[in-house]
Formats: sequence, structure tokens, C-alpha cells
Amino acid sequence: MDLLIKNAFVVDPTSPFHNQKVDIKILKNIISEINTTIEDNQIENLNLNNLHISKGWMDSSVALGEPGFEERETISNGLEVAAKSGFTNIALQPNTNPVIDNQTIVSFVKSKAFGKATTLNPIGALTKQQEGKDIAEMFDMKNAGAIAFGDYKKSIDNANLLKIALQYCQDFDALLLAFCNDANIKGKGVVHEGITSTKLGLKGIPALAEEVVLARNLFLLEYTGGKMHVPTISTAKSVELIKEAKLKGLNVTCSVAIHNLVLTDEVLNDFDTRYKVNPPIRTEEHRQGLINGVLDGTIDCITSDHHPLDIEHKKMEFDMAKDGTIGFESAFGTLATILPIEVIVEKLNAAKTIFGIENASIDINQPASLTLFNPEGKSVFNKDLILSKSQNSAFLNQEMKGEVYGIYNNGILNIK
Repeated sequence: MDLLIKNAFVVDPTSPFHNQKVDIKILKNIISEINTTIEDNQIENLNLNNLHISKGWMDSSVALGEPGFEERETISNGLEVAAKSGFTNIALQPNTNPVIDNQTIVSFVKSKAFGKATTLNPIGALTKQQEGKDIAEMFDMKNAGAIAFGDYKKSIDNANLLKIALQYCQDFDALLLAFCNDANIKGKGVVHEGITSTKLGLKGIPALAEEVVLARNLFLLEYTGGKMHVPTISTAKSVELIKEAKLKGLNVTCSVAIHNLVLTDEVLNDFDTRYKVNPPIRTEEHRQGLINGVLDGTIDCITSDHHPLDIEHKKMEFDMAKDGTIGFESAFGTLATILPIEVIVEKLNAAKTIFGIENASIDINQPASLTLFNPEGKSVFNKDLILSKSQNSAFLNQEMKGEVYGIYNNGILNIK
């Protein structure tokens, strides 16, 4: 659809219109004109309160459910929620049933997203059935549209398999995702190991479980070359390890989940399973280390780590409940309480560059992939704001700042 966006404040350092209030005219999904004032009553005019506009955001770690777990979330509704939360792209994790480990399933999930404002970019499993034994058909999946390869929330225990995968990926310039968590050190841990876990009598997951695998994986990357993305790091030491690796010149990127930036393990005092996530919410010391990592550029992008789960998997004893929280709806609002707007926009957009997806500036003759938001105004996140099929949000009753209006992407305007 053609659109004239009125009085939009541009937040895009790559654009010549950065920090300017302009009108933007979009014809056939291409920005045809940007000026202080444009008049055109032949097409739809959009005028929103204190409208700010940036390059479209991408969420680099999204689990939905379909195929196999549609009771948690469907692709169709998941993409609707993503659009209204400001995401023009999502990277879909392969933890479906069947697992996204071959080109047929990649094509299936892409076909389900056809005609939506938000683009779905599938991540293929690194190993067949995500079992960590045999490498999946990565080349075929890449040709079918997979943007990267990794097993969701699973470390590859076999170092040789990871080494071979890193070497193989270089033949067709693929990105490998390496989640870091030593299953043996983690054991039966359910929360961060520290004062809170001891006080509550819950088994702890030491920060070491993540760091020891990360250190090993970085050694492997140094040996093989290639490129690696480390999803959702959660400890201050992990930030240091990534920083050292980047100084050595390794092609490594990483993300952090919003709940690890906003919350500390003190929220666990009521044994509320909404806060049971993987990696776990850690202490203030780790939280500050992660925020510093975002601000100094060590952490490349921020993800909501959106993982809908139905009530049967959450309303139970803490030890038995599944890990995961939904994060789309609260993503921008909670981040705005702790980080400057320009940093949020940069870190929510950066995944596009990491995953090799077109990331056009807000400029004339460029494709329009835009997020529309208002950075002002305070609110509290409540159940009425949840649009997802599942209600498992770790952010209920959290303070929020600003609001997202929606997106313009794929020639479609989708706003609240």
C-alpha cells in the first residue's frame, strides 16, 4: 500500500535525515520522497502522536510453536504480535515438531508467513533432530531460505562436531549459532547459583556452566575460522570473553535477552515460574556487566528471546516448569527504562546485519522497512497488553516507557 507518514522524527544514524522531523512518502514499498512537508491526499496519510521512526527491528531468537505446538502459538498470530511490537523481521528457532532440520520444514514455515507485514527468517537446526549427533542438511536448508544454523538452547557437547560444522559452514558462508551451557555443570539447576538460590532451597546453575563452554567454542572458532553467533549470553565474564575474542579479530557476535538486562534473581522470592528462563536471570553484578557490554559494543544485539508456553507447562512446581517467557509486547517499553533510545534502536536493528538481511537506510529510493514508535509516556505492563496466545510473561507489573505503534514492511502497514 502507498502511504504518507506525517511529522516523523527519524532515528537512523545511517540516514541523511537522522534526528530530523520529516514527512515520508512511500510508493510501491519504496521511499519516493522525504521532505519537511509533503501534501498528497490521493494516498493514505498517517499522523501519530510524537511519532519516531527507525529502520525495522529484528528479533534474533523467537520460538513460536507451529508446527507441532500450535497451542502455544501459531505462526500467523505470532507474526501479528511481532508486527505490533515493532519487529519487521524475526529469526524463528527450530524447536518445533518436526524440528526445522531439512529444507521441507524450512519451506513450510516460510510459506505460513506469506503475505504478512513481518518477515519470518527460519533458523535451521545444526544437528538432526537437535540431538547433537549428526550434522543436519545445512546447505539444502540455506538454499530453501534458512539464515543460520543452531540447536535451540542446546550446547554441542561434541567439540569435534562443532569444529567440523564451523569448517563446513565456510563453504557456503553460513552463520553458526552456538548456545553455551554445560549440561553436566548445570545438572539439575533451575536458577542462578548464588545467595537467592541458597535462600530459596533451589538448585543453582553456576555462571561457570556458560563460561566454560563459551571459552571452548571461541578456541574452536580461532582454530577453524568462519563466523559464530553466541545467542543470549548472561554473565559478566562471558562479556569479557567475547570482548577478548573480538580484539583477537575473531568473527564472533552475540546477543543478550531483555530479561537478563532488566531483572535480577531477587524476583524469584515468590517461586513464580514466569521467571524461570534459560539462561537464568542472574545477580545485579551480572546485569550491570551485560548493560556495560551493550553500551561498549561488545554485545551486538538484543533479543526478546520470545518463547510462548501454555499454562500446563508453567503453573506447576518450580523444578518441573519449562523455561521461557514471552517478550515481544514488553520489549521496547522495558528496554526504554534502562537504555538510551538510540542504543535500543541500534541493538534491535543490528541482527539484520549479523544475519545478512537487507537493512536499507531511511532515504529516498530505498525499500521501506520501518518501525514506528513513541519514546515518551510511562505505563505498567499488564495482562491486557498481552497479544500472544500464551500468557507466560516475566514482565507483568514492570514499569515501561514509551510505546510501539507498529511497522511498515513488505508494503503493509500494521499498527495497533
